[in-house]
Amino acid sequence: MDIIKIIGIGLISLIIIIIVRQYKPEFTVYISLVAGALILLFIMGKIEGIINLLTSLSNKTAINNEFLELLIKITGIAFLTEFAVSICKDTGESAIASKVDMGGKVIIVSMSIPIISSLLETVVEILP
Repeated sequence: MDIIKIIGIGLISLIIIIIVRQYKPEFTVYISLVAGALILLFIMGKIEGIINLLTSLSNKTAINNEFLELLIKITGIAFLTEFAVSICKDTGESAIASKVDMGGKVIIVSMSIPIISSLLETVVEILP
């Protein structure tokens, strides 16, 4: 099972971080980054499968492909923002973490405007 591998990477990284923190605490950030990158690389195949499924479903229905592309980008931004926020919090920089989180949210909202606009136009057309 894939989740066992992901948990294994996380737990092994945690043990290494605990050991390294005693001798060279400045290296723990690098270990955390490498562990995060390994997990992201591991799940890229799964993400690709999800994107292919959504694309094929979008092609079979009347869903605008631009909206699907936007939703995939927004989801990617949310994942990457959360990853960056976690790294910032791990290093003790909660102030920077909150700014990165806020920046990600603003970008997500700004990218969502075409979808929201289209939804409102549809609602206005339906209402008498």
